[in-house]
Amino acid sequence: MFSRSLSRKSAQQRLTSAGVVGASLALAVGLLSGTASAAPHASDNAVPQGKGYMGVGYVQDGRDFKPDTRQLRLDAKPDMNIQATPLGVDVSSWQGGINWGSVRGAGIEFAWMKATEGTTYKDPTFSANYLGAYNAGVIRGAYHFARPDVSGGAAQADFFASNGGAWSRDNLTLPGVLDIEGSCYGKTAAAMQTWILDFYNRYKARTGRDVVIYTSPSWWNSCTGGWSGMSARSPLWVAHWTTASNPSIPAGFPYWTVWQYSSTGSVSGVSGNVDRDRFGGDRSRLLALANNTP
Repeated sequence: MFSRSLSRKSAQQRLTSAGVVGASLALAVGLLSGTASAAPHASDNAVPQGKGYMGVGYVQDGRDFKPDTRQLRLDAKPDMNIQATPLGVDVSSWQGGINWGSVRGAGIEFAWMKATEGTTYKDPTFSANYLGAYNAGVIRGAYHFARPDVSGGAAQADFFASNGGAWSRDNLTLPGVLDIEGSCYGKTAAAMQTWILDFYNRYKARTGRDVVIYTSPSWWNSCTGGWSGMSARSPLWVAHWTTASNPSIPAGFPYWTVWQYSSTGSVSGVSGNVDRDRFGGDRSRLLALANNTP
C-alpha cells in the first residue's frame, strides 16, 4: 500500500444502536467526510502475479491511476488532533524480515500483512509476520491483493480464507482485508460491483466476518462508479497520503475506519519505508473491531 491526499473537514461519528456489530461496528468509529472526484479509467494492464502490494499505483497509457497525493509533504506529520488514535502499519514481503517486538515497542498497536494474491500466490513472509506480530502483542490481520482479471471474487475469497485470512476471537486478530486497487481490470462498474460482492459474501460465509475494504477514492469512484453497496457491509480502510487532519474518502462510503496516511514512514524493527496507518477510534474500539463486539 502507498499513500494519498486531499483533505476535508470531518466529524467523529458513533452508531449507538444496541445491535451494531461487524461493518456497522467499524463505521461507529469512522469519520464523516466528503468525497473525491473520479479518476479516468485505466486500461487492463496489471502488475505481474505476486508483485501487488498496497498502494502500488499505476500509470497506464499515459494516465495517472495512483491515489491522489496532492498536498503530500514528506517532511511533515499529520495534525496533532489525531495523534491519540492507535497507530498501525501494513507490510508484505517488500519489507523483508521484521522485528515485531521492536515494532510494538515503537508504539504500533495494529498491523495488516499480505497473505495472498489472486488464486495461487502466497506471500512468503506472511507466516513469520502473523506469528511474530501475535507474539509481540500487535493486533493483526491478513490482507488479500485482489486480481479480478484472473478469477471470480468467490474463488479468491476461498483462497484467502484458506491461506491466512481466517479469523478468531482472541483479542489479537482483525478481520481480513480486500485490497482493491490498480486498474479496473477491463471490467465495467457493474461487473466490478458484482466481483466485490461475490468476494464479500464468500469471505463472510467462510469466516463470519465482514471483510474490510482497502481502496483509494480515485479507484473506487472510477472502477465501481462510486458504489454505495458496501458501505453498510464493510469497514473502509481509505488510502490517502496527506498531511491534513482527515482523508478524502470514496463516494458511497460515509465514514472511514482506518486511514493509510503515508507510504514513506519508518518504524523501529522494519528496514526501509513502511506504510503508516491510523485507526478512527480509541484502543477499545480497535479491540471491538477485532472481537466483533458492539
